[in-house]
Amino acid sequence: MRVSSILIVLIGFGVAGGSVYAARDYLEMQAKAGRDGQMATVAVLVAARDIALGQTIEPHMITTQDWPVDSVPPGVFTDSAMLLPDPGEQPRRAMRAIAQGELLTANRVSDWGEKVTIAQTLAEGTRAMAISVDAQTAVGGFVTPGDFVDIVLTQGGGEELRAVTILQNIRIIGVDQDASEQTDAPSVARTVTVEVTPDQGQRVALAQQAGKLSLSLRDPNASVDEALPAINLSDLLMIEKPAPVEVSAPAEAAPEPAPIRRSIVVRRAGVPTTEDY
Repeated sequence: MRVSSILIVLIGFGVAGGSVYAARDYLEMQAKAGRDGQMATVAVLVAARDIALGQTIEPHMITTQDWPVDSVPPGVFTDSAMLLPDPGEQPRRAMRAIAQGELLTANRVSDWGEKVTIAQTLAEGTRAMAISVDAQTAVGGFVTPGDFVDIVLTQGGGEELRAVTILQNIRIIGVDQDASEQTDAPSVARTVTVEVTPDQGQRVALAQQAGKLSLSLRDPNASVDEALPAINLSDLLMIEKPAPVEVSAPAEAAPEPAPIRRSIVVRRAGVPTTEDY
């Protein structure tokens, strides 16, 4: 019995050792295959930290990242000398907010010494327009740059008070003097700047003179609703409007009766004649 037990133990050690060697050989083969088929990469420049709109590009703000050569997008920078100025030269600035880890591309940074303003964030054919707001009309201060809102006009008074949504899905590009889309802290603003077409800008200008404008924060992924009808205070309070009183046309006057004609027969010298009276 002792001999058989020893044999079983020795066989077990042999199987275990063979398994270890087989696993090691398999892993080495896999690693070699991975090295042989490794995809070619190139070092590209990315943001090492969040960079705000208009901020100067500085050395500590950039780093490199390996990127597959076959999928490098156009306009990327591969050399820091293409982003950082020589001594005494004007710097480049962020044309838009750049998040940490994002690729630094030509359309995201300015030319050397170029001034960066909010106008450079506008889409082609649009305008920037300011709207006066307060805590109540600006969603309690939770509206921040990059959000999308509906604009609601309230006008009139008493039972004639009404509200109507004049514009939908309008992008906020600035809150007071802050245009950074990285801002997430709520703040009570006095003005918000929105991106509108020329026609929408006319509507906003007219609406600001006609009544009070309020912003309605919306889901950026939600589809635009159909045009919403205006709602009156009477609709909100479900006040039934009196039915219009029908005024009947005056009855036509009855025609006057024809006059009654009477006549008599008069005989003169035996000749009868008829006379009316």
